[in-house]
Amino acid sequence: MPAEFHLGAAQERAYYDLHENSLEDPGYRRFLSRCAVPLLEALPAASRGLDFGCGPAPLLAKMLSEAGHSVSIYDAFYAPDTSVLEESFDFIVATEVVEHLSAPGEILELLWSRLNPGGLLALMTKLVISPERFASWHYIRDPTHICFFSERTFAWLADRLGARMRLADRDVVFLRK
Repeated sequence: MPAEFHLGAAQERAYYDLHENSLEDPGYRRFLSRCAVPLLEALPAASRGLDFGCGPAPLLAKMLSEAGHSVSIYDAFYAPDTSVLEESFDFIVATEVVEHLSAPGEILELLWSRLNPGGLLALMTKLVISPERFASWHYIRDPTHICFFSERTFAWLADRLGARMRLADRDVVFLRK
């Protein structure tokens, strides 16, 4: 999305504040399980991770912690402590985040640099299926969604990073370092 169509930080935050996700919401837990379940199957016990873009209710971090992992959180609006971005991790997860990034290449390379060898970058975002379906896709109507990805995009990224890519679920991509 061209920069002139990006929301300002205050407008973006106000839009996110409309979401009704909570730590107690079983529907939200079910939604995040699409990423959490295959991630938990892929992780060694007691791994150290980062929930990047956790939002106001870091339920995924809680779910992974309940399974015995240590999880730090970062969110530009709700948990803005950038010192966690200087640490290294066994896994980094970003659910419904990358479509909001104005500089996705820079952020994904930063996250990749924070992964330990053998680490896993787990990304969850709706994937573009075809140019024909893109035009009428509900996902492009969200004013905070400013970049879009396809399976082919992630294959290109995996090649660029020297990663092994796996589609863990529809719209859930794992990149192994």
